[in-house]
Amino acid sequence: MSQQVKVYTVLCVNSSILMVFYTPGHCWGFRIISRTGGIFGEQKIYYTAEAALRMGLEWLRDER
Repeated sequence: MSQQVKVYTVLCVNSSILMVFYTPGHCWGFRIISRTGGIFGEQKIYYTAEAALRMGLEWLRDER
Protein backbone atom coordinates (compact mmCIF):
# COMPACT_ATOMS: atom_id res chain seq x y z
CA MET A 1 0.00 0.00 0.00
CA SER A 2 1.50 3.34 -1.00
CA GLN A 3 1.04 6.53 0.94
CA GLN A 4 -0.52 9.43 -0.87
CA VAL A 5 1.19 12.77 -0.32
CA LYS A 6 -1.01 15.85 -0.70
CA VAL A 7 0.78 19.12 -1.41
CA TYR A 8 -0.80 22.11 0.33
CA THR A 9 1.43 24.90 -0.96
CA VAL A 10 4.73 25.60 -2.69
CA LEU A 11 6.36 28.98 -2.17
CA CYS A 12 9.56 30.54 -3.48
CA VAL A 13 11.15 32.77 -0.83
CA ASN A 14 14.60 34.33 -1.28
CA SER A 15 15.54 31.76 -3.95
CA SER A 16 14.57 28.83 -1.67
CA ILE A 17 11.47 26.67 -2.14
CA LEU A 18 9.15 25.85 0.75
CA MET A 19 6.73 22.96 0.32
CA VAL A 20 4.00 22.11 2.85
CA PHE A 21 2.44 18.67 2.48
CA TYR A 22 0.23 16.07 4.16
CA THR A 23 0.95 12.35 4.49
CA PRO A 24 -1.29 9.81 6.20
CA GLY A 25 0.23 8.78 9.52
CA HIS A 26 2.58 11.78 9.65
CA CYS A 27 0.05 14.62 9.35
CA TRP A 28 1.41 17.91 8.01
CA GLY A 29 5.07 18.64 7.37
CA PHE A 30 7.35 20.88 5.36
CA ARG A 31 10.59 20.69 3.43
CA ILE A 32 12.82 23.45 2.19
CA ILE A 33 14.92 23.19 -0.95
CA SER A 34 17.70 25.75 -0.56
CA ARG A 35 19.08 27.86 -3.36
CA THR A 36 22.12 25.50 -3.39
CA GLY A 37 19.93 22.39 -3.75
CA GLY A 38 20.03 21.10 -0.15
CA ILE A 39 16.82 19.69 1.31
CA PHE A 40 15.94 20.57 4.90
CA GLY A 41 13.10 19.85 7.29
CA GLU A 42 12.13 18.02 10.45
CA GLN A 43 10.27 14.82 11.20
CA LYS A 44 7.94 16.73 13.51
CA ILE A 45 4.18 16.35 13.22
CA TYR A 46 2.07 19.44 12.68
CA TYR A 47 -1.67 19.07 13.08
CA THR A 48 -2.58 21.83 10.62
CA ALA A 49 -1.18 23.00 7.31
CA GLU A 50 -0.97 26.52 8.72
CA ALA A 51 1.26 25.37 11.60
CA ALA A 52 3.64 23.60 9.19
CA LEU A 53 3.68 26.66 6.93
CA ARG A 54 4.42 28.96 9.87
CA MET A 55 7.34 26.79 11.00
CA GLY A 56 8.72 26.53 7.47
CA LEU A 57 8.61 30.31 7.10
CA GLU A 58 10.42 30.66 10.44
CA TRP A 59 13.16 28.34 9.17
CA LEU A 60 13.52 30.48 6.04
CA ARG A 61 13.64 33.67 8.10
CA ASP A 62 16.36 32.23 10.36
CA GLU A 63 18.36 31.08 7.32
CA ARG A 64 19.29 34.64 6.35
